[in-house]
Parts: sequence; structure tokens; C-alpha cells
Amino acid sequence: MLLVKAIVRPEKSNAIIDALYETGFTAITKMDVSGRGKQKGTTTEAGVFDELPKTLLYIVCEDKDKDTIVEVIMKHARTGEHGDGRIFVSAVEEAYTISTGEKRL
Repeated sequence: MLLVKAIVRPEKSNAIIDALYETGFTAITKMDVSGRGKQKGTTTEAGVFDELPKTLLYIVCEDKDKDTIVEVIMKHARTGEHGDGRIFVSAVEEAYTISTGEKRL
């Protein structure tokens, strides 16, 4: 199993979630976060904003589904501008269902 973490623009998160759902990936955790990338925030007439609002999506998937999930996120998150976000993929060693105690590898 793999954990796909995507940090995306908040205004893109619903389109990404809808597209993942339509592709068959319904289990998603969504969290509002803030941060900055290598551009160190943004500067406007109102001042410097070094922490920008973002949305963090977590999707645990089978290894074989990773490429599809990444492609869906890329397609629906990309604007072509700085600040579109990042996708991280890491291994999940174990997972447990709390209600049943079932261990999933």
C-alpha cells in the first residue's frame, strides 16, 4: 500500500476529489493547511504573505493505483502557475480498521 499526499490550491480541491471519486477512489482525507513553497510566499500591494492557504489530500491506495491517482490529481490541480502544489508518495507498512480491529497490509 502507498500513501499519496497532495498539497493543492484550495479552489482546486473539490474538482480533484470529484475526479478521484469518478475514477473509483472514494476514500480521501482532506485538511486545510497553510505553508509556502520555494517561492517563499507571495507579495501583493497589501504586503508579503509567507504562509498561503492550501489543501492537503491523503489517499491510501494499492501500489497498482498510484499512477492513476497521481495523473488525476495533476490534471485537475494544474494551473501552470507557481503554487499549484506538490504530490508525495510514501509506503504504508500497516493499516488498521478501528471498528473491526482488522489489520490490512
